[in-house]
Amino acid sequence: MNPQQTVLVVDDEKQNRSLMAELLTDDCRVILAKNGIQALERAQELKPDLILLDVLMPEMSGYQVIQALKHDDSTRQIPVIFISALDSPADEERGLDLGAVDYITKPFHPSIVRKRVRNHLQSVHHRNLLENLAMIDSLTEIANRRRYNESLENEWRRCARNMKPLSLAIVDVDHFKAYNDHLGHADGDQVLRQIAHALSAFVRRPGDLVARYGGEEFVLLLPDTDAKSASRLGNEVRTRIEALQLPHPSSPVSPYVTVSLGGMTAIPDGGNTDPLFFQEADAALYAAKAEGRNRAIWRQNKN
Repeated sequence: MNPQQTVLVVDDEKQNRSLMAELLTDDCRVILAKNGIQALERAQELKPDLILLDVLMPEMSGYQVIQALKHDDSTRQIPVIFISALDSPADEERGLDLGAVDYITKPFHPSIVRKRVRNHLQSVHHRNLLENLAMIDSLTEIANRRRYNESLENEWRRCARNMKPLSLAIVDVDHFKAYNDHLGHADGDQVLRQIAHALSAFVRRPGDLVARYGGEEFVLLLPDTDAKSASRLGNEVRTRIEALQLPHPSSPVSPYVTVSLGGMTAIPDGGNTDPLFFQEADAALYAAKAEGRNRAIWRQNKN
């Protein structure tokens, strides 16, 4: 097992929680919850790789917990193993029908539980590797548009819950077609890699994201960032790219490669992402281009 992987153990009996923690702590990070409500809170906040869930608990049963997990987009993919004293085939069948990946009955043999947990964590690890590959742009090795779309949905909802601002920057390489026409696509690809690397330096917190949106266009997603801070960062991005001094002999703007940037800041109001959020950032980018390129323009929702 990978020590970086996390297992959430949910049981109302302290002795059972302690036993599981002792059994697994050398192989993975173990977090504990003593009831269903606490389990849901920790699953949403910490996104464990696996959940070991008791069935018989006061107030909220394990069956109710897994139903809540599967109805939440942020937790529905987390695999759940039931560990329960309910040992009838009907109980096991019910647990599996609700979406559990395994069902272990009490009393259990510690080495068997450990091996079954290890197997499921290995499956999670392999699945995550494949998902990560599907979320990476093959040319620049940063996040791709699919990863951006997923992150935007998640951060939109999170910022809406916490009433925090969410900022988005769209970065476009100026006169990139002319660059490719003059110096060739191989040199153009190298420029995109260098810009992606430079943009990655602005990803400073866990929720921040830089992605290649398509062609010569990149996006920066900045949760918990107000318009003033995001605008300042946008100008830093623009100057950082020009400071790379990548020659662009076909640009009427500068002897070096430059970018135009459009940004938008809003406080999400819940639900699905408002399409106007991206449209406003795109409109700001268009304005930056219309004003001569190699500049950053930022907008914000006044509401």
